[in-house]
Amino acid sequence: MQDKRTALPARHELKYFINPAELDVLRARLRPVMRMDSHCRGGKPYIIRSLYFDDIDDSAFYDKQAGVMHRDKYRIRIYRYSDKEIFLERKRKMGDLIQKSSVQITRRLCEQLISGDPRGLQTSSNPLLQDVYVQMRTRLLRPAVIVDYAREAYLHPAENVRITFDLNLRSGLHSQDLFNAELPTVCPHDRDVEILEVKFDHYLPEHIAGLLRGVEAERSAVSKYVLCRRFEPLGG
Repeated sequence: MQDKRTALPARHELKYFINPAELDVLRARLRPVMRMDSHCRGGKPYIIRSLYFDDIDDSAFYDKQAGVMHRDKYRIRIYRYSDKEIFLERKRKMGDLIQKSSVQITRRLCEQLISGDPRGLQTSSNPLLQDVYVQMRTRLLRPAVIVDYAREAYLHPAENVRITFDLNLRSGLHSQDLFNAELPTVCPHDRDVEILEVKFDHYLPEHIAGLLRGVEAERSAVSKYVLCRRFEPLGG
């Protein structure tokens, strides 16, 4: 295991639903001004798969629905269905700010956590691994749902701006088969929309805000996790 992105500073995160036509308009505006993320090989989106965890009361789901301002979500994230890079992450909501903690883990530990076994994490020097141990022991944190999408990401150094299009959102059906590229998935909503996210440190620079003006998009507190739990059993 190795630490990576263990404690990123809190950032602003704005989310929108956007239809494909408006997305094309925005894409044409961004490309001359912002560079694409290096993961977008050949200018193409890259596949993200996350296995979200929730506790015995489905607190992450219900707290989001209730609009609780301070809450945590835990997930294991991979790219292109590969086990070359596996990240255990905690996404912390603090009012209008988001903070992400992340640590790279081995496939062996990944499979151990998916099985619900946190043994050994209590001796780790990594605070996120220690936190996950506590959550699994005291709150029975366990896998809840797989979330798939293709990400097209644009970056700008001013205020560390990151604008992403999350395309073709899919929900894994009652499965924890994280590395299976053939896993059956379904779209969790009935609208012809994609998800736009705008992230920045302290403020959105005016020249970037100008690129977004006039583009029709619906501001939303959208949660890919909550959307994809549509087909999953809930407790609590």
